[in-house]
Amino acid sequence: MRKTSRIAGAALAVAALTGSLAACGGDALEESKGDGGSGGKGSLVIGSASFTESKVLAELYAGVLADAGYTTSITSVKNRELYEPSLEKGEIDIVPEYAATLAEFLNAKANGPKAPEEKPVASSDAKATVAALTALAEPRGLKVLPAGGAVDQNAFAVSEEFAAKNKLKTLSDLGKSKLKVKIAAGDECEVRPFCAPGLKKTYGIDVVGIDPKGVGTPQSKQAVRDGEDQLVLTTTTDAVLDGLVFLEDDKKLQNADNVLPVVNAKDAGATEIADALARITNVLTTEDLAELNRKVDAERVKPEDAAKEYLRSKNLLKK
Repeated sequence: MRKTSRIAGAALAVAALTGSLAACGGDALEESKGDGGSGGKGSLVIGSASFTESKVLAELYAGVLADAGYTTSITSVKNRELYEPSLEKGEIDIVPEYAATLAEFLNAKANGPKAPEEKPVASSDAKATVAALTALAEPRGLKVLPAGGAVDQNAFAVSEEFAAKNKLKTLSDLGKSKLKVKIAAGDECEVRPFCAPGLKKTYGIDVVGIDPKGVGTPQSKQAVRDGEDQLVLTTTTDAVLDGLVFLEDDKKLQNADNVLPVVNAKDAGATEIADALARITNVLTTEDLAELNRKVDAERVKPEDAAKEYLRSKNLLKK
């Protein structure tokens, strides 16, 4: 389910971490060649999770680093429980990450599986969230680079027809409407604080049920288009809406999951590496990321090809 389980899932992730560590060896890592580079400045391994967006981000990172003179390769790892320990060990040098999600993942590792719920460190404030992440990452030998404007966080959408009929632009509008709302999402939406409970508490939305068709799946979206459900849980970088429209999270229920690079401080802490990655961070927007996802998922463009096209279109390559 991509990364949308987020904060409440951090506790479960760390509970399984002991077994995951043993799986961090060769069979868990699937390597592919990156953009190469001259190799004059050494080799860097970039990690990616198994979902489209992470693969695209890894290719973007590989592209600018190769352009800066590094030899790059990309290692695909199923999930954070596997790649984060590999990043600490230096088996992976760099990963594209999400500020709030990683902050709570490390919070759970440092302070116990209940910490993300009982003493969360992430919030809707990006600056404060990155500061909290940095404090948790540094003792583990990790360096957190600056966050950009691209954000991938939970988002809720309604049909264009439903929005127009009820004059809805924000989640606050939906709460004030007093309409009964059934949410197409994963079944965990019923208990996750950033889904049904949060919508009720923060916005006063009358949630009458969860339709467990998954997060952002074609089935979930179709149920909302058909009027079977009123609201669908997806993400801000979902570009395949087709007849649906996002409702603004105007009271900032969702945490700041801004995209940022995290590196192994010993092996990839050089200023030149940070400067190369900043080329991406400073330019990439949420809309850009959504469009890259759309090209890969809807048009079947390969992640590496989508990344190369984007880098060239934004003049991010010097060579």
